[in-house]
Amino acid sequence: MDKLKFYTAILYYLIIFQACAQKDNNIKTPEKKLVSAELVVGDLNNPWGMAFLPDGSMLITEKSGTLIHFENGQKNRVINLPEIVQIGQGGLLDIALHPAYEKNGWIYITYSSPAGSNKGGNTAILRAKLKDNALEEIEVLYKGTPNTDAGAHWGSRIEFDNENFLYFSIGDRYNRDVNPQDLSRDGGKIYRLHDDGRVPKDNPFVSTASAKAAIYSYGHRNPQGMAKHPSTGEIWIHEHGPKGGDEINRIKKGANYGWPVITYGKNYSGTTITDQTKAEGMEQPIYYWVPSIAPCGMTFVTSEKYPFWKNDLLIGSLKFAYLEHLSLKNDKVINREKIVEGIGRLRNVRQAPDGFIYIAVEGEGIYKLIAEE
Repeated sequence: MDKLKFYTAILYYLIIFQACAQKDNNIKTPEKKLVSAELVVGDLNNPWGMAFLPDGSMLITEKSGTLIHFENGQKNRVINLPEIVQIGQGGLLDIALHPAYEKNGWIYITYSSPAGSNKGGNTAILRAKLKDNALEEIEVLYKGTPNTDAGAHWGSRIEFDNENFLYFSIGDRYNRDVNPQDLSRDGGKIYRLHDDGRVPKDNPFVSTASAKAAIYSYGHRNPQGMAKHPSTGEIWIHEHGPKGGDEINRIKKGANYGWPVITYGKNYSGTTITDQTKAEGMEQPIYYWVPSIAPCGMTFVTSEKYPFWKNDLLIGSLKFAYLEHLSLKNDKVINREKIVEGIGRLRNVRQAPDGFIYIAVEGEGIYKLIAEE
């Protein structure tokens, strides 16, 4: 090969490499920040949810059905949980405290419930109070129907807005062509309730014939991240796409997020789901990943302990075993950064009242992130 052909080939591959590097929404990777991970709760299998009590202790849900109260370095098992279905991705899911927990003591939990007449189960949400490491005053606030033995896409995450409305997600229950676009069916939805389970009178589909009145938005696939924006109070989610097309969405009242009519992903086999990525009356994501990272857990950073992440997003990756930092400007993702790479399948990320970020890693436990000086 003469020199001209050699340098032409090199230039060609540099162009291809640059194009591939910019394929993912033209996002650049910023300089890494020095952050270490300190294990604080070990020997956990699949820690899904975390809630931080006012006394500094922690409630941890294990997908297998165990609720742990971690206090003074000890893991205490909480008893009196409801029956929980163990099918595929189902189990004991998210947990959250009422914003006024110190006054009312309410704890909210999502789980895979077998309640109902059919085999299998569907996602449910309850509230209860904790006393002597037992749940008391248990109230089931909502239960998705119908039951199914499908093992995938239960959701689920919980969040409160500034007015103490309760939001939670149920995945499409692996029935994409039926559930997400049908307002008469549960699955593929974000729901909004009063904190006691009543349906708000201003929910968008209260007056729609045959619609589930608790639905707030629809056309979702499998939302496994939910957080309240620190400035606007809006609810943001992320959801698993198929092969490609994981999304971050800002939840709007009555909005349709398009699944499976529009998507940036394909079937796992590589075949096409749809050739449409946009459609009238359907929302576009704030951001999407191609390839998928399998996002799980989500938090906005407001703590002064991480000034370099202030008001940005942290999202876990199950597929690639790292924490992702997404820099935001005007609610748009402008930079991406991989944190604690190779730590393991990252199931959740939360900012605790002590200001530290905690991450839940499958097969490991709960880690605290420490910013290096």
